[in-house]
Amino acid sequence: MLNNLKIYYDSSDKTLTFAAQELGKYSSMIQKDLNVVYLTNCKDNCNETCNEDNTICLGLFKDFGIESKMKDYTDFDDEIYIDVSNGKGVIAGINPRSTLLAVYRFLTEAGCAWVRPGKDGEYIPTKEFSIISVKVHETASYRHRGICIEGANSYENIENIIDWAPKVGFNAYFFQFREAFTFFERWYSHKNNPLKKPEPFTVDMAREYVKRAVNEIKKRGLIYHAVGHGWTCEPLGIPGLSWEKDEYDVKPEVVKFFAEVNGKRELWGGIPLNTNLCYSNPEVREIITDAIVQYLKENPEVDILHFWLADGSNNQCECENCRKRIPSDFYVIMLNELDKKLSAENINTKIVFLIYVDLLWAPEYEKIENPDRFILMFAPITRTYSHAFETDEELPEIPAYTRNKLKFPKSVKENLAFLKAWEKAFKGDSFDFDYHFMWDHYMDPGYYQIAEILSKDIKNLSKINLNGYVSCQTQRAFFPTGLGMYVMGATLWNSELDFEELADNYFKNAFGTDWMKCKEYLSKLSDLFDPPYMRGEKEIISEEAAKRFSSIVTYIDDFRKVIDANTNSIENDCHKASWNYLRYHADLSSLLALALEARAQGNNDKAAAIWKITEKYAQEHEDNLQTVLDVYLFIHTLKSRLKFGRSN
Repeated sequence: MLNNLKIYYDSSDKTLTFAAQELGKYSSMIQKDLNVVYLTNCKDNCNETCNEDNTICLGLFKDFGIESKMKDYTDFDDEIYIDVSNGKGVIAGINPRSTLLAVYRFLTEAGCAWVRPGKDGEYIPTKEFSIISVKVHETASYRHRGICIEGANSYENIENIIDWAPKVGFNAYFFQFREAFTFFERWYSHKNNPLKKPEPFTVDMAREYVKRAVNEIKKRGLIYHAVGHGWTCEPLGIPGLSWEKDEYDVKPEVVKFFAEVNGKRELWGGIPLNTNLCYSNPEVREIITDAIVQYLKENPEVDILHFWLADGSNNQCECENCRKRIPSDFYVIMLNELDKKLSAENINTKIVFLIYVDLLWAPEYEKIENPDRFILMFAPITRTYSHAFETDEELPEIPAYTRNKLKFPKSVKENLAFLKAWEKAFKGDSFDFDYHFMWDHYMDPGYYQIAEILSKDIKNLSKINLNGYVSCQTQRAFFPTGLGMYVMGATLWNSELDFEELADNYFKNAFGTDWMKCKEYLSKLSDLFDPPYMRGEKEIISEEAAKRFSSIVTYIDDFRKVIDANTNSIENDCHKASWNYLRYHADLSSLLALALEARAQGNNDKAAAIWKITEKYAQEHEDNLQTVLDVYLFIHTLKSRLKFGRSN
């Protein structure tokens, strides 16, 4: 029996140091009496050291003479190598981040699982370390595998998701805005929960939280994406902190830069973030691009910077000069101007540009001159999640661009037609920026159908020439389970993985003995709630729907005995927590089903009354559910999309 484990690593690199610490921490949890010794790297005598008993050497491919499977690769690509036999051997990556990913993969193959962020999401088996043997040499299926901040978050929520992400295969994290203020402020002000007292929160606090979180990102070697929103207002001295309407001190000399819409140049709806500018004006383009260059000089830790235009839609400038080109032409002009300025300053940071609402229409005249500088981001925010990306069917014609009178595509095929058209202007790196866990998972309370759609979407990314996925989402999409998030990380790493096998593996690790009953229960719950109906793709007033929602309450009540038996008898902390969350989920889902039943019967007053009870239940139990359920976004989404209490 092995009682000592020597871990060799390069202490000069903080990510390799962290990888060694993580290997030691979890190894000593697998075997309780294991004594871990950390030693300096074994480069000078590698072959001999790596063959010593009770020894694992951590490092880079170049340290061990390991040949990469990739012909060409960038700093954003990942490849892992594991050759451990009976508790001794080599764990390596093509870069320090990949080495950390390799450590987590080794631990996963040893039986560890991280079913949600935080301590109660860790399933660590107990066994002798000396019996563990793992051989793996893999490259990731996709380069871009990231999570983007959204929703309402405490700092601890962000720290936990960053810690969790590489354990399941993600390699990037994205902070929107310069300081992500709105995503923190929503939590600390406790929006949508009047039962909690608002806490003081400032922009400086948000900046400090982002700074702390970036240190966690860098410690893990994760790719740091930044900003996106704000470039159309911050350079003009107008803060872009949120989508909230407010009073802003706009200098008179700035107004001329705003987009002219309906004969007026003003803040669009009173919201700076939603206000486009007069992009035909060279001075506007210079102000924006100079601001980006300055930001990157001041923030060299940013790996990938997002340069987006204003949010909202049908809000583009209608002046005589702007009408000469569609918005994407002026966007590409700015991208090319920005590239020249960055090159002159020897700044090599990659720039993300987006295909989104008005910018779905590809440029008619302009092309990106230096594709290596840029990454295309496809953001099909108006798509349905009732259908996955498909590649076999013929794509429809794209409607003509009609300034500020655009109708945006809802079907997957229509969205893909716009993506295809952009290939003429840009051939380079790219990824999907999608919203499966922003709002749509609330349309599927079982979280099962949305996870299956996500699996199909990710498998098809390469077929539509996209090299990965960054998920714009709540950071707490783990109620009732983290199945979808687990599937996302695993399938982005290996797009050949089977969804049902992944689901089986997840439920075993999350729930223990009765995992199959739980999987069947949540799968059927997804079917009964009928996500296409929840999305408004079917008639709201429906006798069939009312009966179905009524049956949900009985179905849940029948399953409560399984929940109670496991909650009361299981000793494993991870499994016990999973069943406990499911108990709260059963209560909340029953209330939601009753509200939906009344809505389907056309009884809006009753639906509104039951919805208020549903809201209150979520608010009252928020402290118990805070790490897995974003109560702010749950209430905001269902209330706005299902329109309880309003005429349909």
